Amino acid sequence: MISMNFSNLARMRALIFTLVTVLHIIVIVFVAFNMNSEAFDHEPMAGVMKLVDVEEELPPPEKPPEGPQTNTMEAIAETMIGTDETPPPINLGYRAPEQIDYLPQHKISILPVLPEDQIVRATIYPPIAQRSNIEGVVYLELFIDPQGNVRDVRILRETPQGRGFGEAAVNAFKGIRGKPAQANGAAVAVRYRYNINFKLN
Repeated sequence: MISMNFSNLARMRALIFTLVTVLHIIVIVFVAFNMNSEAFDHEPMAGVMKLVDVEEELPPPEKPPEGPQTNTMEAIAETMIGTDETPPPINLGYRAPEQIDYLPQHKISILPVLPEDQIVRATIYPPIAQRSNIEGVVYLELFIDPQGNVRDVRILRETPQGRGFGEAAVNAFKGIRGKPAQANGAAVAVRYRYNINFKLN
């Protein structure tokens, strides 16, 4: 009876051991299978690739010019484009109550007289040109009314261009008043040619 219980107990132990072993194998296989499927799930999807012919390939972007970049007025003035168009008259702040008929210079008998010393004092040498040791000349057409006021100034020619000579010449005539031109003994309005030379001392 006792030997029979022993043999039953031994069989039971063997059966339990076998079941536990099989259960462990199933768990290990299940875990390993899940890990492999997760690894496959996280693999990136293959994207669509576009094949480009060598001839269709875009050129590389342009490289910026070598050397130090300057943003000074001199560098800007170097790249300014000249034009042959005549600029419009520049109003110096006077307002004409009515339309003035400005005679051409060849139709007057006495030229206007302008205060040269005042114009010279008001003429400021352009800093860009002065730093570059450049001299220049500006040819102007002054619109002088019958009272001798310089109402408008037109730049006819500026040599060299883009160095500030024209603007400096125009600014020199702000508030300038001289003796008016005359035709047949009467004061008249005139378009008067005038040039300013910029010389370095």
